Amino acid sequence: MDHRRGDRHSPLAKVSLCALTFNTAVAAYRSRGDPSSVAFVALAYAALLLLFHFLRKFERVPPADRGKVKAAVWALSTLLTAMFASRVAPLMPPLVGVAVWAMAAVTAGGGYWALFVNH
Repeated sequence: MDHRRGDRHSPLAKVSLCALTFNTAVAAYRSRGDPSSVAFVALAYAALLLLFHFLRKFERVPPADRGKVKAAVWALSTLLTAMFASRVAPLMPPLVGVAVWAMAAVTAGGGYWALFVNH
């Protein structure tokens, strides 16, 4: 790791990562009897780690070279949005489930617009 000024992770970032990791471990432990829930927790954790990595990379890449990083950020955030909507929508009454998916679609579309159309 390059230890130039501004390239270190802040103490808040380290504490947040520890809290996320602990929470993920607890959620996986509590879901140990349900393989699909454990897989969901593991995939969400991996997607969040990758999202944080690409967000950090986005801050350091020159504006002209941000296209691929923006695409990764959008894809990961859309994946997370769809993952959580897929878990929440079935628990709701049908009309509310449709609203959950509609909000997820609007969020993904808004992210695409903000990152690629309105640059």
